[in-house]
Amino acid sequence: MPVSKKTKTDRPSGGETHQRAAPDGVPLTTNQAVPLADNQNSLKAGERGPSLLEDFILREKITHFDHERIPERIVHARGSAAHGYFEPYRSMKHVTSAAFLADPSVRTPVFARFSTVAGGAGSVDLPRDVRGFAVKFYTQQGNFDLVGNNIPVFFIQDAMKFPDLVHAVKMEADRGYPQAGSAHDTFWDFISLMPESFHMIMWAMSDRALPRSLRMMEGFGVNTFRLVNAAGVSNFVKFHWRPVLGTAAVLWDEAVKICGADPDFHRRDLFEAIESGSLPEYELGLQIVDPETAASLPFDILDATKLIPEEVVPVEMVGKMVLDRNPDNFFAETEQVAFCPSHIVPGIDFSEDPLLQGRLFSYQDTQLSRLGSPNFHQLPINRPKCPFANFQRDGQMQMGVPKGRANYEPNTLDPAGPRESRQGLKPVPVSVEGTKARIRPASFRDHYSQARLFYRSVTPQEQKHMAEALTFELSKVAIAEIRKRVLGHLEVIDRGLAETVASELGMAGEAIHPTPAAPPVDLPPSPALRLYGKYPPNLKGRKIGVLLGPGFDPAIQAKLAAAIRKEGAAAALIAVRVGGVEDAAGKAHPVHMALQTAPSVLFDAVAVLAGPAGDALLAKNADAVAFLMDACRHLKAIALHGASSLAEKSRVRAEAGVVALNASTVPEFIALARQGKVWEREN
Repeated sequence: MPVSKKTKTDRPSGGETHQRAAPDGVPLTTNQAVPLADNQNSLKAGERGPSLLEDFILREKITHFDHERIPERIVHARGSAAHGYFEPYRSMKHVTSAAFLADPSVRTPVFARFSTVAGGAGSVDLPRDVRGFAVKFYTQQGNFDLVGNNIPVFFIQDAMKFPDLVHAVKMEADRGYPQAGSAHDTFWDFISLMPESFHMIMWAMSDRALPRSLRMMEGFGVNTFRLVNAAGVSNFVKFHWRPVLGTAAVLWDEAVKICGADPDFHRRDLFEAIESGSLPEYELGLQIVDPETAASLPFDILDATKLIPEEVVPVEMVGKMVLDRNPDNFFAETEQVAFCPSHIVPGIDFSEDPLLQGRLFSYQDTQLSRLGSPNFHQLPINRPKCPFANFQRDGQMQMGVPKGRANYEPNTLDPAGPRESRQGLKPVPVSVEGTKARIRPASFRDHYSQARLFYRSVTPQEQKHMAEALTFELSKVAIAEIRKRVLGHLEVIDRGLAETVASELGMAGEAIHPTPAAPPVDLPPSPALRLYGKYPPNLKGRKIGVLLGPGFDPAIQAKLAAAIRKEGAAAALIAVRVGGVEDAAGKAHPVHMALQTAPSVLFDAVAVLAGPAGDALLAKNADAVAFLMDACRHLKAIALHGASSLAEKSRVRAEAGVVALNASTVPEFIALARQGKVWEREN
């Protein structure tokens, strides 16, 4: 066989020949830049002899491979990320001297990472879990890390309990499971003994813990920080992120099936959205609280298990973040990025929140452990994009080459070297006094009022799903005493909720009643806490699965596809075989996905189009029956054209949210799909 100019023939030790492309451009080298002539075979003593220790190329390659992994994050190990930018809507100089909030004409580069909390790096994307929402701002004054979650409160009030919380929710120590799930004895044992956790539990058992997409998820700074202006005036602040697409969630049964069909569902969704130009956008909001208002609140603003209702202190939208570029390398960027709440800039300061105070130490310490060096800030993803200089030297993996004789300050040997600046970071002059003691403030004692507030503020659908989640989780708890303690806490929060869960568990009347440290009160409901109905309906950024059977009407399919595109959504064409499908005129149409790989759980709404023969074929296909049956069960908008046999086999009848598709009913289907879920069908 002749060899072209673009290939060369190698003869490995076994004697066979194979062809591979000759390199065009940069030659393959070792890490010391030595060009390689052969990257296929190790150095041997004779054709069939042992490999030689002197083969430094083999040793370098294998050694590097053996050390490719670094310790994963203890929590938030599984993450997905993207680059982007932040732009303020207007100057916020009146409340903060932070430069990235000062000038609407300046775009600040950002890197955002979203994560699950409990699972390892190889776990699935859609367990019931809190989601991390961390943003690194590369500002003109240095890096600012806003490290939060998709839930505005936390499980504990004091960082002293953080190791216990994580140990409890992680895999059980003796058996190493479950992975990425809270439905087990150790977690609920801990929670049942920690009344302060029950506000967070209500959020974690809500649909907030099952987001449809990272692009449709709110974010919160959780802790209370301070904003400081140039005059030194300080106010408390809570940070909020609002997705421009609005919020959405999946049902529990959807989440379970998505994890099996596509464990990388959220990661793929984020990556493909950016690749397609459907850029994720989030507005940054601030709840600014002056000291007098903070003192008047019926809870302590330093308590991380509490939130400030928006009806009490509105959220002021001050800018927008746009994510417009995927990472070039997952390890170098997404895995090695180091977020620390202690990374602040002038104009932002800490509060005395005892959870935050512990985080200021813990995150920095974790990065030292994971990345192996105090020089982790020199990694490209962590490096500030503005000039920085100091006299810190040496250390493992020092990537700079500091010059000069002086490595200390003050000095007279390097008069042009870095010095203190009047524009530098200054602490807020907060008066501190008291007796040294290990004590929890009396203002932290109300553990149930806001849990009750959250439950009574959300929609009936969300309340129903909370009860179902609690029933599922507690049904996985083997020790009855733990279940009884949890039921007692639920009775304090809402008797109706407790009775529902107890009935479903078969444990009516068995609750062990706690004695609240402070009697709970009924706070005014806060509709802003709802997940559903908070944002205007829209289909932008969503995906609709269109299952095509042989003999489908191409005109109806084209009209439907045009309507979907007009909404800013995407249509995924599906057929039994990935090679495509023929329409009523016998014309072949390519498709995006094979039915076997495209269950309806991957889509926000579905449509099925088929001719008579195609309908009969789909009705005999178990995957097609499951596709339509699950779409109905999961409350999705459904459009059917020529698929009556499949609908009958799938038990999908003329009910809410099911549209007989034709040219005139396409708008009706689109309007239903905008709503996200057809709640009338749930009961």
